[in-house]
Amino acid sequence: MDMPLPDQRILHARDGLIARLRGVLPADAVIADPAETRAYECDALAAYRCAPLAVVLPRSTAEVSAVLRLCSQMGVKVVPRGAGTSLAGGSFPTADCVVLGVARMNAVIETDYDNRFIRVQTGRTNLAVTGAVEADGWFYAPDPSSQVACAIAGNIAMNSGGAHCLKYGVTTNNLLGVTIVLMSGEVVEIGGPWSDAPGLDLLGVICGSEGQLGVVTEAYLRILPKPEGARPVLMGFAANEVAGACVADIIRAGLLPVAIEFMDRPCIRACEDFAKAGYPDCEALLIVEVEGSPAEIDAQLARIKDIALRHNPVAYRESGSEEESRKIWLGRKSAFGAMGNIADYMCLDGTIPVSELPYVLRRIAEMSAAVGLSVANVFHAGDGNMHPLILYNANKPGDLELCEALGADILKLCVEVGGCLTGEHGVGVEKRDLMTVQFNSADLEAQLRVKDVFDPAWLLNPAKVFPLDVTASRRAS
Repeated sequence: MDMPLPDQRILHARDGLIARLRGVLPADAVIADPAETRAYECDALAAYRCAPLAVVLPRSTAEVSAVLRLCSQMGVKVVPRGAGTSLAGGSFPTADCVVLGVARMNAVIETDYDNRFIRVQTGRTNLAVTGAVEADGWFYAPDPSSQVACAIAGNIAMNSGGAHCLKYGVTTNNLLGVTIVLMSGEVVEIGGPWSDAPGLDLLGVICGSEGQLGVVTEAYLRILPKPEGARPVLMGFAANEVAGACVADIIRAGLLPVAIEFMDRPCIRACEDFAKAGYPDCEALLIVEVEGSPAEIDAQLARIKDIALRHNPVAYRESGSEEESRKIWLGRKSAFGAMGNIADYMCLDGTIPVSELPYVLRRIAEMSAAVGLSVANVFHAGDGNMHPLILYNANKPGDLELCEALGADILKLCVEVGGCLTGEHGVGVEKRDLMTVQFNSADLEAQLRVKDVFDPAWLLNPAKVFPLDVTASRRAS
């Protein structure tokens, strides 16, 4: 991993930095022992590791402000961190940075059912947001597979989605307002508990900005009443391309299930072994869920079944109980962990037009065979957000580099067919050198200027998102 070398002046001043951090934070909020900072040397993209100078774990917006103001004055880089579940190296530290984790900031500040919002500190996990309101019949819609662990801070940073994003949208569609702390320490409120804030859409700039612009400490999130009912159906097919064609036909018919999830044979078997969900023995599996009243569910599933039958499914089964539905979703939500029992893997995150699914799945299989690395597929098929898992041996010399090269080629394919480099995992360090595949120099310059406005000294989340040669030449000039 090509990371900038640490600034020797900062390394020499490490003890002074830590002493000053302890002057603005409680003693237990500063981690400086190298044995303890190793827990923060990587995120879920664990192939790359680098220990930071120190780690701070504030409990309030005021403490975050104090840390950023101090680091700004000292010229110290800061890497914001939610729960460390980023699969793109979004919270990967550099050797000359302070990691600022928000995990201790997990309180519910306000709940308003009349106006349909909840205000939380952003260290709260995704699933715990729904946990705060579900007893009263409400839920928070975005549901990444890592929702039991991932933090709202990271969801906002990467504009995360999840299985149910087909109907309810991703984080940006469910985010009403934020409290953000700039690198200067200034606290700014953007948006609020209303549907549309006046003026420039700064909230749209913040959501998906990957910690480049500030540290989001609090968020207003849209909550929704639970639907009357929901029912998933399992559809098995003889080939990936056939399942992809079925997805395209469902969307083309104007139907809007709450979710359409895809798994191929390696994922099906791994998830079945873990969850015992009763997945059929097939090459490709779709999980399609609809919701509403019993009559609405029956009507939607009847139309979906008619479409599925045109593609000769080898299996078709509707869930018959809440327990069966729970197991079906447990298997899907456990896919990444279950695949980890089989091999090391790199998880990609390209997005394509749904109509291109059959072609892209065929090309991935061909590319996989050409380099000799297996690729397992599990993704949100309804909106074309693909998550190919490239399997490799981390202990075999050259395998990681081969994996990275294949991953780059798959992501380039996504862009070639009209898609983009990321749907919800972000760019991080994984895709930063591919940004020129999707964006021309004028596009990148516009993004760099936004960074200049919010973080003029470029201290926040260094070496992410933008190609290193682009940022180096620009900063030098």
